[in-house]
Amino acid sequence: MLSTVLVADGREVAYAQWGDLDGSPIFSLHGTPGCRLNRPLEDAKIRAAGLHLVTYDRPGYGRSDRHRGRRVVDCVGDVASIADALGLERFAVTGGSGGGPHSLAVAARLGDRVTRASCVAGVAPYGAQGLDWFGGMDPANVKEFGWALSGEARLTTELEREAAAVKLRVAQDPASLLVAFELPEADMAVLSDPRVQEVIRESTAEVFANGVAGWVDDDLAFTEPWGFDLGEIEVPFEISFGASDVLVPATHGEWLASRIPHARVVGTDDGHLIGPDEMIEHLRQVAYG
Repeated sequence: MLSTVLVADGREVAYAQWGDLDGSPIFSLHGTPGCRLNRPLEDAKIRAAGLHLVTYDRPGYGRSDRHRGRRVVDCVGDVASIADALGLERFAVTGGSGGGPHSLAVAARLGDRVTRASCVAGVAPYGAQGLDWFGGMDPANVKEFGWALSGEARLTTELEREAAAVKLRVAQDPASLLVAFELPEADMAVLSDPRVQEVIRESTAEVFANGVAGWVDDDLAFTEPWGFDLGEIEVPFEISFGASDVLVPATHGEWLASRIPHARVVGTDDGHLIGPDEMIEHLRQVAYG
């Protein structure tokens, strides 16, 4: 399940493959915090959908070396290196939550290799013109990004405390992962799914295998310039968001959609999370169009 690749600057990046290895290839870029184990639990269903699903640990998470000071755009080289190692000339890409900006980067910079792409409940660039970035965001997320804006040292200290609390909560009850947030019923329903709880339980320890470095670097990258322009995206693209989302408010998705005029926009009444069956169907639609 676990494989690694050396990228251009000598770092080791860990990845995993799921489903039908002869199926339609699609990268799924995990949220923040997250790791390669964040995927639909039932591999048989991924295979039945004809999907060759590839996930990887962003630098600092799981088994991937840290890339301190990384920007959002820096994920492009890592994805390309994994695709090269797997012999994948063309592939689709999707990213949810913190993976959303990274899927945007891959679509922008690997357009000659990306067939289709999507961003699910992804955050918009910090300081985006015409967007109240914190508007509608749960106070717990506002606080976290406030730490990021205070600098790496403060953010690291706070996230180390948060990570310790998360690990304790998940060990007792995986459904309590996001207990700090005032979640809508739709998100609570997803968290009550035993399959989702199993993935949370399995992935949490791996998320923090390198401490909180990945989480820190994600948050810092989101609050700095991303390193690419949304106008570079020319591949077929889908932007989706939920009206009840309090982690990444729907206004972020609306802003992103307004900057990618050709994007297909999917707005729902849901929250931030997607159930495993819905996720497989989403992956299938992105992979096959």
